[in-house]
Amino acid sequence: MEEVRRKPIWLKTLSIGFVIVWLLIAAGPFLWTAWGSFKVQADFFSKSDWMNAIYGVKTLLETGGEFTGQGYYGAWIEQDFWLAAINTFVVVFSVVIISLTIGTLGGYALARSGFRYSLWILMIALVLRAMPHITLVSGYMLPFFEWNLWGHLGTTIIVLVAINQPFTLWMLHSFFLNIPKDMDESAMVDGCTRFQAFRHVIIPVMWPGVITTGLFSFLLAYNDFAVTGMLLSQDNQTMVPKIASFLGTTQVEGNVMFAVAAVVSAMIPLFFLVLFFQKQIVSGLTAGAVKG
Repeated sequence: MEEVRRKPIWLKTLSIGFVIVWLLIAAGPFLWTAWGSFKVQADFFSKSDWMNAIYGVKTLLETGGEFTGQGYYGAWIEQDFWLAAINTFVVVFSVVIISLTIGTLGGYALARSGFRYSLWILMIALVLRAMPHITLVSGYMLPFFEWNLWGHLGTTIIVLVAINQPFTLWMLHSFFLNIPKDMDESAMVDGCTRFQAFRHVIIPVMWPGVITTGLFSFLLAYNDFAVTGMLLSQDNQTMVPKIASFLGTTQVEGNVMFAVAAVVSAMIPLFFLVLFFQKQIVSGLTAGAVKG
């Protein structure tokens, strides 16, 4: 039996080779960017010899070492990237909490409702979710300017929640449909109210789905550029618009290495977040495929 189960050598070699190639394609750009963030621009963007980015020839001449932290110092200290990181945390935290709160309550209500209007609400939410973000932002611009609300974090949070809410509503609604109604009824027979049954019985079962939905909400707010770039002033920028400002324009020269260092800094929290919640993400994504 062991000989039958044993895989052929060529199949093992092919599988290992495929995994190595996939890792190089997936992780290669990030590792290359992380390496280049400790070089000077003349090395990392060298047109004469790309190997300069590896050996750091110009970096050694300019700084006295093969590696330098000038990009990180310039981005975080000179250009106040730390303030953009704080603004990003405020926006992301607020969007995730508000979206999950409304999404869990709304998704549960629509999943347990027997009225036809619940389907129409979900269809309208789906249409709004399919619309480009920039078309929704344009509708907010005029009232925000008239009411002197443009440029503040609160206005951006409101718009991001409005854009993200249809997705959380649909996703959590699908998870609630896979939870038998008998659990609610049993809890209420034991003396729980509807909200107590929702809080103490349904939510613990739904926890992987809530974590998965919260992560997608986090990524939407964390990586957004259209909304934050148009609705935030320069003093209240989040990380993504701030990184874009490092690149400069045709009229103003930027500092590319500040942008490279900021990109690496912005990617590190995402890496540890996914690494920490990977089990909940997998169980949450697969929960919808199992009925009951």
